[in-house]
Amino acid sequence: MFVTAQQLEQQMPDASRLLSDEPEMESSLHYMQLFLLVTCLEWLWRERNDLFIGANLTIYFSRQQLRNRDFRGSDFFLVKDTEKRPRNSWVVWEEDGRYPDLIIELLSESTAHVDRNLKKNLYQNRFRTPEYFWFSPENLEFVGFELVGNEYQEIVPNSRGWRWSQVLGLYLGVEAVKKAEVRSSEGRRRPYA
Repeated sequence: MFVTAQQLEQQMPDASRLLSDEPEMESSLHYMQLFLLVTCLEWLWRERNDLFIGANLTIYFSRQQLRNRDFRGSDFFLVKDTEKRPRNSWVVWEEDGRYPDLIIELLSESTAHVDRNLKKNLYQNRFRTPEYFWFSPENLEFVGFELVGNEYQEIVPNSRGWRWSQVLGLYLGVEAVKKAEVRSSEGRRRPYA
């Protein structure tokens, strides 16, 4: 029995309603870094309606991925030239084949190896994401890559250690690290953050 493309499309479920399958953030420090990034960019682009900022959402990129339950998501991603509206996840085939234009991963002890290797290769080879950054809120490691041809090349930091993002039109970097402190009743300093 043969079916037309229109009949097949009518039988397919609406995948845009897929829920994200991402785990919780590693720590409150990771959550605060993500919150800071999203809040700053949402404020900067508050009058724009042509982009989507995803935070801790699954990116569904193939039906085979669904069958294998091989989910991949990023801590932060940006898609330009798309409708700004709430989403439960990013479903590539429901978004006209659009992949993120920029991805940022927040490294942790349990994710750093995957973020630096498997995800970097996925974003480079499958997603073809123009820019990929990772940042460790714990040790302040910050690295960025841009897609040149078929491979990521490291974005060279400027004299302040900031890296230019062509996608964002902004520099990204670690400006200053200030640690709060508390003191015991005897006046001894205790690190807080």
